[in-house]
Amino acid sequence: MIVSLHTWSDNDRESLIVLCNAVDRTFLSDRLPYPYTEADADWWLGMVAENEGKEGAWRAIVMDGQIVGSISVERMAEDQRNVGSIGYMILTPFWSQGIGTEAVRQICGIAFQELALERIIGEVFPENLASARVLEKNGFQLEETKVGAVVKGGKTMDLRVFILSR
Repeated sequence: MIVSLHTWSDNDRESLIVLCNAVDRTFLSDRLPYPYTEADADWWLGMVAENEGKEGAWRAIVMDGQIVGSISVERMAEDQRNVGSIGYMILTPFWSQGIGTEAVRQICGIAFQELALERIIGEVFPENLASARVLEKNGFQLEETKVGAVVKGGKTMDLRVFILSR
C-alpha cells in the first residue's frame, strides 16, 4: 500500500464530487455541503488554487491511483497566524488501513515547511476514537476538551483538541 498526497486541481473535479457525496459524515463538520454539487466543487477548487501554500495546504489522499480522501492544514485567524488546523476525511472502505496515519504524517511535514507554522491543532469529537488515535500516532498531544464547542446536526457537541508542535 502506497499512500501519496497530491495537490487538488480542476482535473480532480469529478473525483472531489464523488468523494464529498460518498464520505461518512458522522464526524465531519456540518460546513461540508450535502449534496455536494458541481458549483461547490468549482468554488472549493478555486479557493484552493488561490490560497495553496499561503493560507493552507490542501491535498487529495491517493492510494493505488485512486482518490480515497482529502486532507488539509489551514492557517488559523489573524491572531494565530503561526497555527494551522488539520482536517481530513477518508472513504469508509479505506478506514483502518493506516491511510489516515500516513496522510497526517505527510501533510504535517508539508504544512510545517511550506506555511512556516509553529503548531498544528486537530479537533475531534470525543466519540471519534479512530481519528484521535491517528493524531496520537503522529505525535499530537491532547491539550483540552472544549465542552459544548460546536453544534452538529442540531446537537451541541464537545471537541477534543490535540496539538502538534514543530
